[in-house]
Amino acid sequence: MMQEFEHAAAQAGFALDDAQVQAAARLCAFGTEVSRRRGPFTKPPRGMYLWGSVGRGKSWLTTTLFDAVPVRAKRRLHFHEFFREFHAAYSRHRDDRRAGDLAVAELLGDCRFLVFDEFHVHDAGDAMLIGRVLRSIHDQRITLLTTSNYPPTGLLPNPVYHQMFEPTIKMLEETMDIVELAGPRDYRAEGRSGAPRSDFERGLYLWPGTDQQLADAGLSVPSAAEQQWLDVGSRRISALAVRAGLVWLDFHDLCDQPTSTTDYLTLADRFPTWVVSGLPRLGSGTRDAAQRFANLIDVLCDREVRLFLTGEAPLDEVLHGDTLPIDVNRTASRLSLLSAAAAPLPAARGDG
Repeated sequence: MMQEFEHAAAQAGFALDDAQVQAAARLCAFGTEVSRRRGPFTKPPRGMYLWGSVGRGKSWLTTTLFDAVPVRAKRRLHFHEFFREFHAAYSRHRDDRRAGDLAVAELLGDCRFLVFDEFHVHDAGDAMLIGRVLRSIHDQRITLLTTSNYPPTGLLPNPVYHQMFEPTIKMLEETMDIVELAGPRDYRAEGRSGAPRSDFERGLYLWPGTDQQLADAGLSVPSAAEQQWLDVGSRRISALAVRAGLVWLDFHDLCDQPTSTTDYLTLADRFPTWVVSGLPRLGSGTRDAAQRFANLIDVLCDREVRLFLTGEAPLDEVLHGDTLPIDVNRTASRLSLLSAAAAPLPAARGDG
């Protein structure tokens, strides 16, 4: 199975580094074990928890394995996406004491091999529900492969709440092999060559977002008459404009308000192109707003939404401060995929 990784790397125009080779070897052994099981697993193979810093190629490695494993009943899902669907399914079964198990069974059906990408836990309110989901997946004999930027002990890091998640961390360590994809190199942030690989990469980061910059990007500033309310579930979000597949939103309305990842997913279903204006220096705002912005970028990147983002300063200044979420490195790595455009500095004035 190792040749699958080597061939995929060659097709993409790069070579695996030493740490990626080691992780690929572990994934090969894991994939071989999953592949030799035919039909429903009476005793599922141990899962694998692949973690490492941003841009190391975790998603690429697991996608390559997923495509190569000859298991019919397999699913690959982004964790944000699954958890949104789980909330809805759980609500449908809320009157049954087995609501969590029934929701997982409804969503995954006969799945025997499941890949969760970008698994993380920051919200204490979701932590216990996530624990029940993971327990149900294991009890239903589904083998899980997941990627994360954190080791299991780094999940729900807030010391006020971390201990409540420790039983789930223990379960992960008992049922899954914990594999680190080591190395500091962020391939995503090292610059791009060739054509963009996704619609997200066709986006732009503009600062300070002048009318001329927007016009050069093919965008016209919204008029007051274009402002409207968008119904998103039980919430209403103000949009500066809605134009044929494009939604234009202000950072304050999107992240300073109590919006959720589910709201962003719902809007991403409706609009393939976004303009988000008014991004401030995140270190000067609240931690909640910064975390919502990080969640937003996760959703837009994973859903391959084309994003035009305007900020008041260069990205490295915007993403700097003490109130930023712990996974700001992932946000910075993903935003590095956007091309950047800055307004020219005013010409220096002489003395005479």
